[in-house]
Amino acid sequence: MMQMRRPPRVSMSRCLGVFLFIGCFLVPASLARFIVEKNSLRVTSPEKIKGTYDTAIGNFGIPKYGGSMAGVVVYPKDNKNGCREFADFGISFKSKAGALPTFVLVDRGDCFFALKVWNVQKAGASAVLVADDIDEALITMDTPQEDGSSAKYVENITIPSALIEKSFSDILKKSLSNGDMVNVNLDWREAVPHPDDRVEYELWTNSNDECGVKCDMLMEFVKDFKGPAQILERGGYTQFTPHYITWYCPQAFTLSRQCKSQCINHGRYCAPDPEQDFSIGYEGKDVVLENLRQLCVYKVANETHRPWTWWDYVTDFQIRCPMKEKKYNKECSDSVIRSLGLDMKKIEKCMGDPDADSDNPVLKEEQDAQVGKGTRGDVTILPTLVVNNRQYRGKLAKGAVLKAICSGFEETTEPAVCLTGDVESNECLENNGGCWKDNVANITACKDTFRGRVCECPLVDGVQFKGDGYSHCEVSGPGRCKINNGGCWHESREGHAFSACLDVDGGKCQCPSGFKGDGKNSCEDIDECKEKKACQCAECSCKNTWGSYDCSCSGGLLYIRDHDTCIASNEVRSAWAAVWVIFIGLGMAAGGGYLIYKYRLRSYMDSEIRAIMAQYMPLESQAEVPNHLGDQHA
Repeated sequence: MMQMRRPPRVSMSRCLGVFLFIGCFLVPASLARFIVEKNSLRVTSPEKIKGTYDTAIGNFGIPKYGGSMAGVVVYPKDNKNGCREFADFGISFKSKAGALPTFVLVDRGDCFFALKVWNVQKAGASAVLVADDIDEALITMDTPQEDGSSAKYVENITIPSALIEKSFSDILKKSLSNGDMVNVNLDWREAVPHPDDRVEYELWTNSNDECGVKCDMLMEFVKDFKGPAQILERGGYTQFTPHYITWYCPQAFTLSRQCKSQCINHGRYCAPDPEQDFSIGYEGKDVVLENLRQLCVYKVANETHRPWTWWDYVTDFQIRCPMKEKKYNKECSDSVIRSLGLDMKKIEKCMGDPDADSDNPVLKEEQDAQVGKGTRGDVTILPTLVVNNRQYRGKLAKGAVLKAICSGFEETTEPAVCLTGDVESNECLENNGGCWKDNVANITACKDTFRGRVCECPLVDGVQFKGDGYSHCEVSGPGRCKINNGGCWHESREGHAFSACLDVDGGKCQCPSGFKGDGKNSCEDIDECKEKKACQCAECSCKNTWGSYDCSCSGGLLYIRDHDTCIASNEVRSAWAAVWVIFIGLGMAAGGGYLIYKYRLRSYMDSEIRAIMAQYMPLESQAEVPNHLGDQHA
């Protein structure tokens, strides 16, 4: 990681000091294959320099993960390296109302990257481009080594920044010197892969709460992010894995006092002394043991399908067992574990024997995981956040990290926590996002996403709309009539409602009986009386109604609608009497038939039984059969 121009050489004399033992004799588990995380910068004007260029995301401030930002580039005449406050030169980069945001181009060198960005931010700019001063591959701009003065401004940087190659910066500077207005677009939409509906992320952390500003930031982040993390994990939207960096002690020093105090398992797994003083306070091995315990808390909780319990343990341990109060120990840890209902014996079994001269499976797995795979570089610094196998760059803050995680979901699969107002802006609220909308049914094709919006014909109450989503969507398939009457004509009047929607043959619009029209836009009442389509008998009197008609008969006659005729009421009674006689006759015939059937069945069964019994015993009415065989003797 770079801070200033080029890293200085480390002299051997520095490695001889006891307090620098951890930096020179404790060796990282990996060979530090570092990968620079990039976003893209697209020049949109002037025409002669249009194109897309790679930039390296700064490891401070708040990158706009999942989004993009347009602006106009400015290269200051004074304070070109940004190492002093621009107010000293009477320079302001605040954009006027309605104007594009200002992206300030500053030169690399002479001060920390973060200080340049801080000075530009105070002058009112929206983003910073740092121009490299030599031709080399892009590097990551990191925060300076911890000191009181830099920590104050690093924590307050909120604008994004990026390092650009010298060749590209020369192109920008030449165009600006010619008086061109240079418009660019910084794009982070592909900075994090977003292949599916689940995000996998990991946090490389440490239980040591006395390691300075970065540890304080880490502890604060874990407490702040606990809520969103548990919502995402409980809902199955994410898979979170905590990790802990360890070092090993070179074989030649495993018996030294320093290695024994900082390592477990005979120098295999070590951590720096918390106070940087071997004679006081806690030892490095205390940190290794608590790191191991926190890993086993996660593993045991994960086995019981409660992986989010890790967040509860870590935050409770920070609060209840701080080093400052001399409570950073096993006794305090055990009390936290018991309060969360975790299996103490399983955790102790997971931790193994720290005095054994052999590998610890859990910590060995952590050392192997430190080595980068695919697009992810080696993990060499704390804290490190990795989202979908890409290292996060920027301020470790709740809102910024949540945006990075949300950008890892495939568009339209984001959970609700990613679509809140403090995470993204709902583009569907303005002009419906330019998508189709049915104002009557209040149905829209605009679907808000973390990255913006998509115009997609919706699925409503099980009914699918089809179309391009921008200018046209219409209901299709079964159930279409449930949604705004399938787009067909419908009207209610005087307590009666009619619809032209037919949910058959894929759905169609056809005026109902009593109406005529196209069924789509209009259906008009048919006047059956005027058009002589009903109630036309000599005794009939016709009155048209909306969607139907009323027909009455003169002389006390009754109107039979199905036959469109009038008949006398006594004829009706006679007809009903005949019907009843027929029904009664049919009933009696059915009953007689059933009795005959029962009698014949009984007679048949009796005869069959008698025949069977005759084969085995003589009946009283039969004479005894004589024996014709006689005596067989002479």
